[in-house]
Amino acid sequence: MNSNNYIDFHCHPSLKPFGKSFRKTPVGQNSADRRRNSSIWRYDPPSVFDKALNYLSGLTKFSQSNFTALTLGGVDTVCVSLYPLEKWFIRNKMKNELILDLASNFALGIGAKRIDHIQEMQDYFADLLLQYDFYRQLDGKVFRVGGNRVRYKLVRSYDEILELREQADSSRIRTIAVIISIEGLHVLNTGLRKEPVEAEVLQNIRAIKNWEYRPFFITVAHHFWNDLCGHAPSLTGVITKYADQGEGLDTGFTPLGWKVLERMLDNDKGRRILPDIKHMSVRARQEYYEFLERPEWKGKNIPLIISHGACNGLRSASDPVQAHPLTAAPLNPVTINFYDEEIIRLARSGGIIGLQLDERRIASKDTLKHTKKSLYRHKIMHYRSGLLWNQVRHIITVLDAEGLFAWDCMALGSDFDGIIDSLNGFWTAEELPFLADFLERHAFNYMKEAVFKVPENRIGADEIVQRIFSTNGHEFLSKNFI
Repeated sequence: MNSNNYIDFHCHPSLKPFGKSFRKTPVGQNSADRRRNSSIWRYDPPSVFDKALNYLSGLTKFSQSNFTALTLGGVDTVCVSLYPLEKWFIRNKMKNELILDLASNFALGIGAKRIDHIQEMQDYFADLLLQYDFYRQLDGKVFRVGGNRVRYKLVRSYDEILELREQADSSRIRTIAVIISIEGLHVLNTGLRKEPVEAEVLQNIRAIKNWEYRPFFITVAHHFWNDLCGHAPSLTGVITKYADQGEGLDTGFTPLGWKVLERMLDNDKGRRILPDIKHMSVRARQEYYEFLERPEWKGKNIPLIISHGACNGLRSASDPVQAHPLTAAPLNPVTINFYDEEIIRLARSGGIIGLQLDERRIASKDTLKHTKKSLYRHKIMHYRSGLLWNQVRHIITVLDAEGLFAWDCMALGSDFDGIIDSLNGFWTAEELPFLADFLERHAFNYMKEAVFKVPENRIGADEIVQRIFSTNGHEFLSKNFI
C-alpha cells in the first residue's frame, strides 16, 4: 500500500470513538477490536442515508478520519486535535432534558453517555488527559488494512517522522505519524462560567508543556468564552437558536490570557507551543500580531499558523472591501475567516494555513446556492472541489499582487470529524486522493491563462497540488516541529 505522503493539519479522529467509550467502565478505552464503536481504527464509511442526511442537514453521523480511512486516503502525517467539547453545546437554551439529550446525541454522534458526562462537566483538564491517554493506548499497535500492516505512532519532532519513514522500508509496516494538538484553551479548566483559578490554569499549561508528546500547537479560542481570549462567531444554522456565543464574543485577551500565551511561547528547553489563531476574534488576532512586534518577541521567528481556515475575501478589518473582487466574490465574508492583510502577514512570517473542507466556511451562501448540481459523482466532485479551488485562487492572487511567492504557505486542514459539513463527494479522508485529482484539474485550467507579477508563481498544476497536500506541510514541520 503506497502512501501519498499527505499531511492533514487538523482533524478529530478520536471525537466519536472516545465518546462511544463512555458506554462502558472504565471510560476512555480505545478498543483494539476494529469492529467496536470505541476503536479509533473502526472503518465507518457513509451509507446512502448518511450522505443524504449530510446533504440535507449538514449533519455528519459517520466517521471521517478514523485511522483506517486515513490509511486508505494516503495520509502519512496527521495533527490530531484533542478537544473536550464545551458543555455549552449541550447545556443550552433547550429546556426539555430528554429532547436536549436526543438532539445533542443525534447532532454530534458521540453517544448518550458522553452527552451526560459533558452536561455535568466541571473539569475540562481531566477530560483532556483522558483524550491524550486514548491516543497513547494503541500507539504503535499493528493492524491490517487491505492486507497491509499498518499502525500509528505518536511523534515528538520532525526528526522522529523521518526516522519512521526510514524504518518503513525495512519493516514493511505503513506508519501514520501522529502529532498532538489541542483545540481551545478552555482545556486549562476555564470557560465554566465561574472565576478561573489562576494558579490552576498556569499549572495546567505547565503540565501540558511537559507531556512526553507535547502539543505542536494549541488553538487559543474556540466556540465559547474561555476567560482568556475572545472568540469569533462560529456557529451557523439551527444551533444558533439554542447555543449562545455572546459572552466574550469579539473581545481581546484577558490579563490571564496573556500569561498563558507567554508561557506557550516560552521556548525554554525547546518546548514552545505555537498559538493557532483560528477561532480568535478579530480584535484578539490584532492584539496577537501587535504582541509579536514587541522587541522581546520580534526576533523569535514565530510563524503564524491557521490549522484549519479560509479567506473571507476582504482587504482588512479596518477596510473591509474586496481588493480583488473576481476571486473574493465566491468567498464567505465572515470574521472567523481571514482578511487579505492577515494572509500576507502569515506568508511573511513563514507560517501556514491549513485549508478546511467545510462548505459553510469556504463559500458564501450565494455561492453554494448557485453551485451546479448533478446526479453524476464525477460532476459533483468537480463542482464541489471548485469551492476549495476558489480559496487557493484567492490566496495566490493576494500574495502575487504583494510581490510574494504564493505557493509555500498553503496546506490541508480538513477538520474532518469536527462537526463540519464537508464538501459533497469528498466525505472522508479516504476520498482525499480524489480531491487532489480534481484540484489539479482546476489548477491546470487556471494556469493556462493566469498572469503573474512574480514569475516564480508560475508552476505546474501537479506541483501546486503536491505542495498543498504534502510538501509545504513537511517543510513547515521540518523548520518548526523540533
